[in-house]
Amino acid sequence: MICAGIDAGSRTTKVVLLEAGGRRVLASGVVDQGIEQGALARSLLDRLLEENRLRRDDVVSIVATGYGRRLIDAADVAITEITCQAWGVRHGVPNARTIIDIGGQDSKLLRLCDDGAVEDFVMNDRCAAGTGRFLELLAARLGVRLAAFDELAGRSRQPAPISSMCVVFAETEIVGLLASGAAPEDIVAGVEASLAARVAAMAARKTASPIVLTGGVAMVPGMADAMQAALGQPVIVAPHPQVSCALGAAVLAHRRVNGRIY
Repeated sequence: MICAGIDAGSRTTKVVLLEAGGRRVLASGVVDQGIEQGALARSLLDRLLEENRLRRDDVVSIVATGYGRRLIDAADVAITEITCQAWGVRHGVPNARTIIDIGGQDSKLLRLCDDGAVEDFVMNDRCAAGTGRFLELLAARLGVRLAAFDELAGRSRQPAPISSMCVVFAETEIVGLLASGAAPEDIVAGVEASLAARVAAMAARKTASPIVLTGGVAMVPGMADAMQAALGQPVIVAPHPQVSCALGAAVLAHRRVNGRIY
């Protein structure tokens, strides 16, 4: 018996296959988002099943989440990404109390109760300056890979101040810094600190530990350290940061099969 979670996000579609006991991840996959979100999700699901010598009939429940969750016709039910993210993170960090989710197009901060339920949350989905898209633009402008950010930021002696709250103006600010001779490592360190500060401001000084960083940006080297510095508290990176929301959807699919509510 297999359960599946599908996260149709703003930048990518993720699928996670969960074994019958609801604990072990059998497989996961990520593909770039496109117009035909339902077809993309089905194709990724079928590929993961084939690679693991499974059939569609082996999948007893599928939950969809993310921006495009209503477009995933393969799913039995759609559940909001807030709920799925909480379950996905708690799968790997059972005592998590605060979740910081930074994706390609938005950032979220979730506060959890002792039992893992979502107490409240705040979201920034109006400006890319607090999202992964900002880091992608920076990497392209500097001509470096995101994987190099940690090394670059680690060499910084004086992080460049990035004050603009809009990604368009922030990019202009970065161009100006480069023109004035600012070192790329100082710009990277400054941007990571700026992004972390924007997210930390969403917390309004109310962050209970453990704090878990998830989403695609959690895989960018240096971001966890920047977030920890901005919050003044330890920050843990989720075990499966890019697919944690899909994992949560798979966990909820398993709970549905066993007659439990979420």
